[in-house]
This record gives sequence, C-alpha cells and structure tokens, in this order.
Amino acid sequence: MDASWFDTLLLALDATFRVSTPLILAALAGLFSERSGIVDISLEGKMLAGAFAAAAVASFAGSAWIGLLVAIIVSTLLALLHGFACITHRGNQVVSGVAINMLAAGLTILLGVYWFNQGGQTPQLPNEARFLSIDLPGTEMLAGVPYLGKIYQELISGHNVLVYFAFFMVPFTAWVIYKTRFGLRLRAVGENPNAVDTAGISVSKMRYLAVFCCGVLCGIAGAYISTAQNGFFVRDMTAGQGFIALAALIFGKWRPLSVLFACLLFGFLDALAVRLQGVELPGVGEVPVQFIEALPYLLTVILLAGFIGKAVAPKASGIPYVKER
Repeated sequence: MDASWFDTLLLALDATFRVSTPLILAALAGLFSERSGIVDISLEGKMLAGAFAAAAVASFAGSAWIGLLVAIIVSTLLALLHGFACITHRGNQVVSGVAINMLAAGLTILLGVYWFNQGGQTPQLPNEARFLSIDLPGTEMLAGVPYLGKIYQELISGHNVLVYFAFFMVPFTAWVIYKTRFGLRLRAVGENPNAVDTAGISVSKMRYLAVFCCGVLCGIAGAYISTAQNGFFVRDMTAGQGFIALAALIFGKWRPLSVLFACLLFGFLDALAVRLQGVELPGVGEVPVQFIEALPYLLTVILLAGFIGKAVAPKASGIPYVKER
C-alpha cells in the first residue's frame, strides 16, 4: 500500500473514532431507555445540557473531572424529569422528549449569555480543564515498526480517556443487557411489563433505573463534546448528534455491537466529509462543501427510510404502563 494513502486512511479512521465517541455514548444511552419501553428522543437535549454544564463548570473550577460530574448530574436530572412525565404520569413520551430538547436549547443560551456575556458561548478552556489525549505504554517502542507502529500510535494510543470509556461501554452494555439479572428484567419490561409486574418486579423502578442510566451516558457524551473534542461550549453545538445516535440505535436494532458499527459508519462519513472539502474528484470536480457537510444527515434519513420498517422495537416501547388492580 502506498504510504500516503496509508497515512490518509489511518488519519481518517483516527478521526472516525473521535467523532463516533459521543454517538456511541448517546446511542447506548438510548438503548437502555428504549429497552425498558421508554422512547427517548431527548438524547439531543441531554447531551446539549451536559456539554454546557461541563464547559461552564470546568471554566470556573479549572477541572474537567468536576465539569464531567456536573454534566452527569444535569443530564440525569433531565432524564428523571422525562421519567417523571412518562412513567409516573404516563405522559406522551415523544412530547416529553421534544419539550426537554427545547428546554435545553433555550436554557443553555440564556445561562450562557447571563454568565459569560459571549453570545451563549463559554470561554476557551485551558488544558487543565480539558480531557487531553494520553499515550499508552509502548508507543515510543513501536514507533519505528513499519505500519504497526503508526497503527498503534494513531488508532490505539493518543486518545483521551472518554474515547476509551465509550468503546469499553459497548461490550459492558452487551454483558449487562444479555448476561445479568438486571438486563433480563430490563428486556422483559420492554417486551411484556404485565408479566414482569405479575412476577413481583416493579415496572416503574426498572424504567426509572433505565432512564437514569440514559442520563448518565448522555451527560458523559455532552461533556466529551465540550471538554475533550472541543475546548468550549457554543450554542447548539451538538448539531443533531442526538438524533443521529437515535438513528444509529434503530439501524443497529437495539443491539450494542450493531449500534457500535452504525455509529462508526456515521462517524466515518463525518470524518470523510472534513477531508473531502476542497478535493476535486475525477470526472466530478470539486464537491460542494454544503453537500459534504450534509452527508451524515442524508445517511440518517436514508437509513431510517430504508430500515425503520425492518427494525423491530421492543413491543412495549412508547406504551405507558398502567398497573392492573
């Protein structure tokens, strides 16, 4: 393989891992919620709120870890608000999700303007208030090995801790969903809540635990966007990633490993879009920047149109549970 093409491919895959990280976390968050029967289209809002909370607190406290903690708390509170509306009061789950998205979009701008007076943007974070890339052991030792050294240095090493956490969460989620008592009950609640209730297990408790897990992962995804991928918060910076994660969840048929590959596909398109800007393709010429930037969103629409009918959601998804007396 030509060295220049190898380097280009390696850099594209490296960017794919970084771009896919918030999608993976958000999609796994949605998986916990929807496996329990709670439809959650507020992934976007919780990520946005988490991103703002992480950047705002990190700029004051000077610590990315404190920012991450507050992002998790804020996102979890919004998730529990969604649960309160949909589980306790059996409200419409789609309407509740839309309301949370609107609430997060408005509050982040309002608080950003009030606290920082920069049009809703937070100040640039110093390095100590960000999650920076780390070099794994053996990077220098393998640096001189052809191909393998670059693969280890670019793809395996050189990411921040939240990237590794996101990829670790995929097998961990699969283990929780398919190999633990909690996962068995979670799947049962999403498929047949009446049977779960008859067995003496609280449907409401299981669904609240599911939306709690969803809130934690969305908070981490939001914190990654503002304190790792970028070094600040800007209004609406999630840019539809919550909805793309939801599309990846549907495309992956609510299975962790399939969801991972769907997120990597979206991430690769996003990374490819950046590298195609200004490039002239044979017989086509320079591809318009607007078309390149729209590629991930076009793929979202195409996949949803082509696969949403084939992907079977949990049977009790979106249906409020009314306990039989």
